[in-house]
Amino acid sequence: MEKISRGGGSMLNRIILIGRLTRDPELRYTPQGRPVSSFTLAVDRPFRNQQGERETDFIPIVVWGPQAENCAQYLKKGKLAAVEGRLQFRSFEGNDGIRRKVVEVVAENVRFLSPREDSVATVPAVEDFGTAVDFDSDDEVPF
Repeated sequence: MEKISRGGGSMLNRIILIGRLTRDPELRYTPQGRPVSSFTLAVDRPFRNQQGERETDFIPIVVWGPQAENCAQYLKKGKLAAVEGRLQFRSFEGNDGIRRKVVEVVAENVRFLSPREDSVATVPAVEDFGTAVDFDSDDEVPF
């Protein structure tokens, strides 16, 4: 249980998101050999705009350690994932010398919500079953 206090004690920075990947995760390694993966999660807002459409937020995600390698191996563009972590604000100087600010989620737990393709049984669509067959209840089942 995380402690929530008023004043200078522990604060809570926790975020939980469910969305689809907008691209395949990018896996890199730090100079010390630590894996880090990044991807963007598209998360629909829970309400509709004035035109009746759902808007989507595109949230950058960063994953560290062995979980980063798992994300790179098993997550792909379009897959559904749940991310639990913390919101992080940071700044850096780009190659052009301009200071930039970034807001991202540092994932502590990533759950793969889409089924694995090799374990999904292919079920034919309704129209693939052909026409219905009439039979009397005394007859044998025709399949």
